[in-house]
Amino acid sequence: MSRARRRTVKALVVLGSLLAFLSVLAIWVERQALNTNDWVDTSGRLIQNEEIRTAVGNYLVDQLYANVDVEKELEDILPGETKQLAGPVSGGLRQVAGSGAEEVLKSSTAQELWRDANRAAHEQLLAVLENKKEAVSTANGEVTLNLGSLVTNLADQVGIGAQLAEKLPPDAGQVTILRSDQLKTAQGIVVGIKGLALLFSLLTLLCLGLAVYLSKQGRWVTVLFCGIGLVAAGFAAIVFRSVAGGIVVDQLVTEESVKPAAEAAWSIGTSLMVSIATTLIVFGVLAGVAGWLGSPTGSARTTRRFTAPFLRDHVPYVYTGLAILVGIYFLSSSTQNLRSFLTTLIVGGFVALGIHELRRQTEEEFPGVQIADYFGGARERVAGAVRSANLGERAAKLRLPEVRRPSEGAGGEDARLRRLEQLADLRDKGALSDEEFAAEKARVLGGGNGG
Repeated sequence: MSRARRRTVKALVVLGSLLAFLSVLAIWVERQALNTNDWVDTSGRLIQNEEIRTAVGNYLVDQLYANVDVEKELEDILPGETKQLAGPVSGGLRQVAGSGAEEVLKSSTAQELWRDANRAAHEQLLAVLENKKEAVSTANGEVTLNLGSLVTNLADQVGIGAQLAEKLPPDAGQVTILRSDQLKTAQGIVVGIKGLALLFSLLTLLCLGLAVYLSKQGRWVTVLFCGIGLVAAGFAAIVFRSVAGGIVVDQLVTEESVKPAAEAAWSIGTSLMVSIATTLIVFGVLAGVAGWLGSPTGSARTTRRFTAPFLRDHVPYVYTGLAILVGIYFLSSSTQNLRSFLTTLIVGGFVALGIHELRRQTEEEFPGVQIADYFGGARERVAGAVRSANLGERAAKLRLPEVRRPSEGAGGEDARLRRLEQLADLRDKGALSDEEFAAEKARVLGGGNGG
């Protein structure tokens, strides 16, 4: 490979890695900001965080007391001289509302109201950003998140009830998301983001694929470095998330008491970025494994020899298995859109091309290897090990330790002597003949020397 081509390959790998990093950011913004279902799922996890619940609860209480003169309302309903207690009761009630707001937000009813409010606001926002005027109308040129139902729910839960909740003005609990003077800029950003997510993803695959194609010799090295580049891009996105989080929180939040909630919101809101970056790292690791598999190292060569008969004799099963895996990956993805489909299709094509190259390489290196060779070789090695061990000859020469009978030793001699004396006594008494005595004597003496 010429020096110019080598430099081109290196530049393509670096450019592809940079584009992979930008793809993570663009895909995250597209899915998190422009996908209603993803946003509602994220908002549901936000309200389940303790710091965020506390901050939202304090906001709801502030909205309740900012829009309703609670002391005056209590004074109107308290009888007689107890009206003078309206002030202290109002202050105490605010403390109760503040401490109880987080518990209220833990309830399934409040969390469902929160999710519904976020869904409505996000759908309204998308309709405005995509210039669908017929689908939405905005009040005063603003898109808002309406938390009025949560303010009313809080009033009911802490005991204020309909007497005060019904007096809330329509704009109570309204959080402005977009103003009319920001509309044109926001619409331009949306158009750019939608284009960049798909463009960066395709350019990443194009650059890395072209780099591999231009590497005529040592292609495995290029594949290996493509994998390293993808892994580096994934980790860079995770580091960027951490660094940017500190900057964003410091710039947007000035009150120290609110910073824990803001940090939690950033962490939850960017968790999807980590998921995308992790997927990129997995792809990078797989590319690195593919590069190693094509390398001249001993371990890679052994692996290729093992896979050679499968790739040669079972091609339909190999590609069918690949198609099934690609289908499962696409269907298990949290979003199915054009970008996901094209990216999955191209990645699957790269894998198929890699299998084809590996099959061609193994056919050249191991043309006659059969699956039976693995097991036959194993049998021969076992048989050879048995033969080299000379187990039969060793067993023939094996001497077992002599087992002494309990009657042997000094105690055994005494027992034989006593037995012989008994036999002699029986002969003298006429109980045994001379022949029987001789036979018994021989048996006793034979038992002592046998074994």
